[in-house]
Amino acid sequence: MALRPDYVTLAEFKAWLRIDVDDTTDDDELERHITSASRAVDKHCNRQFGLAPAPVEYIPEAWGRDECGRWLASIPDLMTTVGLVVTSDGTTIDTTGWTLTPRNAALDGLPWTGIRIDGGAGRDLSVTGQWGWTEVPVPVKEATMLQASRFGIRRDSPFGIAGSPDAGNELRLLARVDPDVAVSLTGLVRPGRPA
Repeated sequence: MALRPDYVTLAEFKAWLRIDVDDTTDDDELERHITSASRAVDKHCNRQFGLAPAPVEYIPEAWGRDECGRWLASIPDLMTTVGLVVTSDGTTIDTTGWTLTPRNAALDGLPWTGIRIDGGAGRDLSVTGQWGWTEVPVPVKEATMLQASRFGIRRDSPFGIAGSPDAGNELRLLARVDPDVAVSLTGLVRPGRPA
């Protein structure tokens, strides 16, 4: 999986829409909706759900100390420790010298988003890791399909209004994700961090 992938395949989306897999008439359009919806999910969640193909160095911009004097740093989403290397002032810190946080992230199927340096450390911290998610969460897939289907009907409502006020089913298509998309992504939004 690469960084910023489409979160559902064309075949998954067509099955969800109940479109025969052999009907290729709208495939290009459906693929655009999938990509646009995937990026809308990224923006809403302030994170992306792909996985870097190899470890990449990351240098935290801002970090400080906790109440016990241990250094804390925010890191990109991390779900695998394969290739993980932590250095301070150019010196590698042994795995016993740092802790990924939150500590129970792996048990909850969530990524680590921070690192605590347990021993002394200099100011130049570097963390090399394979950033991202090892698997796209089911709620992200569902949210992507919901949002992609909304993009699909958008062209039939050029003024941002779907339905009919006479029938009582008028819906304003606002410049945010579908409300059901937002509900399905509850718990996956990362505060204060760009996607």
